[in-house]
Amino acid sequence: MSASGVLALEVRGLRKTFGDVVAVASLDLQVKTGECFGLLGPNGAGKTTTIEVCEGLLQPDVGEVLVLGKRWHDAEHELRQRLGVQLQETQFSEKITVLEMITLFRSFYEQGPSPDEVIALVQLEEKRRARVGGLSGGQKQRLSIACALAGDPELLFLDEPTTGLDPQSRRQLWELVERLRGLGRTIVLTTHYMDEAERLCDRIAIVDHGKTIALGTPRALVRSLGAEQMVELTMRDGSVGALDATTLSGLPGVLGVRMDGPVVALQVTAAHEALPALLAAVDGAGATVLELRTHTPTLEDVFVSLTGRHLRDQ
Repeated sequence: MSASGVLALEVRGLRKTFGDVVAVASLDLQVKTGECFGLLGPNGAGKTTTIEVCEGLLQPDVGEVLVLGKRWHDAEHELRQRLGVQLQETQFSEKITVLEMITLFRSFYEQGPSPDEVIALVQLEEKRRARVGGLSGGQKQRLSIACALAGDPELLFLDEPTTGLDPQSRRQLWELVERLRGLGRTIVLTTHYMDEAERLCDRIAIVDHGKTIALGTPRALVRSLGAEQMVELTMRDGSVGALDATTLSGLPGVLGVRMDGPVVALQVTAAHEALPALLAAVDGAGATVLELRTHTPTLEDVFVSLTGRHLRDQ
């Protein structure tokens, strides 16, 4: 592992375009050794482009990337031996077995654990002799991570590791990442699932349109809203027009108001203080509430507060 205190990854002023499309506008990142760092943002935010530049798969147009303290053009062979990469999409030969695949990847590295040790780490012992074509989606993702671990990497890149998986397979992948964290691996993870980022990551950069719009621990980012609770009202069609956002913002305990179609979302300091005044204002306006929900703030609420859009909006 890298020496204590050394940054595992540093990105300065990164910019990458594809023709007229700006994938990454101007990005700065610092990933500490031993942490799980998350890039959280919607599809098209520039997460995969950023991570592929860091992996040495793409050349930046502008900016500098230091991986384990080194630049790609100075130490490509060394870095390939010290990194593990799980791509967003991986195509394996369907006829090869799990053991054969991991043995192949292990042969690419000068040192690392035995194939059986890697298989045990990702809990694929029962599928050791199974052909790749017979694996489930979750098992294929674990195999993909196993291949990334074949060289005992100091820095592991995981690009959308749970996209498209069923809930059970997602939880199994989360448990694997948590085991890797427990072993002291430095992990850079991209995701558009807020619950995934909250559970797995020590720090998170929320990215949108190729820029970092927020950076911090999950707890600190949620605290930045200043709200203790979120209140959402789903209004009957047409009745939301009777409500005035400025009036609602002036109610006791209300910090912010956002109207999104029939849904009125409020950031409040305490629901028990805000709700009576809110319901009185709704009744006074002649509006009708179909559903009322409250929840503690999440990273989704942080993203909506910063951008006015939901994380999963396309």
